[in-house]
Amino acid sequence: MQTSSDSPIVLLGARILSPYIMMFGLYVIFHGHYSPGGGFQGGALLAASVLLMRVASGSRTSNLLLDEAVTTPMGVVGVLIYFGTGLVALLAGGEFLDYGALPIPGMSPEYLRYTGILIIEIGVGLAVMAVLVQIYDRMVAGERGAGTFRHPADSAETREEDA
Repeated sequence: MQTSSDSPIVLLGARILSPYIMMFGLYVIFHGHYSPGGGFQGGALLAASVLLMRVASGSRTSNLLLDEAVTTPMGVVGVLIYFGTGLVALLAGGEFLDYGALPIPGMSPEYLRYTGILIIEIGVGLAVMAVLVQIYDRMVAGERGAGTFRHPADSAETREEDA
C-alpha cells in the first residue's frame, strides 16, 4: 500500500477537500440529535478527513493535523464524556442516560434532553474518530515492517520468548 503520493495534484486536492469534510462531519455531529446523522457518522467523516491527509501526504505531514500519540487519549475522553453524562444523570436521581435528570439549572426537561443528547453525540463522535484513525495508524505501522503492535503491558520476558 502506498502511504503517500508524490503528485502535487493529489496533495492539493486532499488539502482542499479535508477541511470541508471536517466541517461536514462537525455538522453531522451537532445536528444529529434532531436530524439524520449523529456521533458515529460524524466521527467517521472526521476520521476520513484525517485519513485523506495521511494517505495523500504521509504520516509525517499529517501528524501536524492529528498526532498519532493523541488518538488514544482522545478516544478515552470521548468514552468518558458518554459515560460521565450517564453517571451524572444517575447521581442526580434519574436513570443512566436519563437526560431529563441532568442537573443543569434553569433548563426545562425538554432542553435538558436536547442538551444531553448533544453531549452524547460529541462524545461518540470524538471516540469514533480517534479509534478509526488509530486503526489505520496501526495497520500502516505493521505494513511498514515496524513489527506487530505490542501492548505496553507485555513484559520483556514475553518478547524474548517470541524471538
